[in-house]
Amino acid sequence: MKATIALQIWNCWADSPFAKVHPSLRAIENHMEKVQYYTRTVQWLHWIMAVIFIAAWLIGFYSGNFLSYEVDGSFKGDVITLHKNIATTIIFLLVVRIFWRYTHPAPELPDTMSPRMKTLAHAGHLALYFMLIALPVTGCLYSWSLGYPAPVLYLFNLPALISENPAVTAIVKPLHIWLSWAVGLLLVGHIFAALKHHFIDKDHVLNSMTRQSKSSKK
Repeated sequence: MKATIALQIWNCWADSPFAKVHPSLRAIENHMEKVQYYTRTVQWLHWIMAVIFIAAWLIGFYSGNFLSYEVDGSFKGDVITLHKNIATTIIFLLVVRIFWRYTHPAPELPDTMSPRMKTLAHAGHLALYFMLIALPVTGCLYSWSLGYPAPVLYLFNLPALISENPAVTAIVKPLHIWLSWAVGLLLVGHIFAALKHHFIDKDHVLNSMTRQSKSSKK
């Protein structure tokens, strides 16, 4: 919407006598019409968040399914603490990602995709954003409800929004586990979709998150 309005403004300027004196306006218009790549900021955020999420997911899966306090003692607690310190960073990175996405238009999906497939792709992205927010939030609630902090990179703890509460634990624990599996499945689908676009459809979808135009600066 914002990109469309901006493009209309540039069209008005480009058709004016001023544009003949300043042809750079036409170059700006062409750039706006042909956004093929995400900005470097979005690309870095995307891959950093991917690494963090996969690491946090695997650590959480390992601690929840292969460790026990009876056998492993404090080691399980150390692994869970590591999981928390990594996972909480997603909250901050996702806020930046959403803000940047709102202020910088994303590349258009390929014309070869049907309207239904484009709708499904957008719905999948929205679901992924929602669950990436809900997952660490429920994790924090789970930790607080047990009377433990929600640390961030071993630097500080997030302010506890609730006190120790077994009733809350009974709700958020299964919810957090369910969300972790749901996000994991969405991520796998996201990866397969990107690979399909690249190797079968041979379009620019994957390249838009891995490459940059020569004129891009941020």
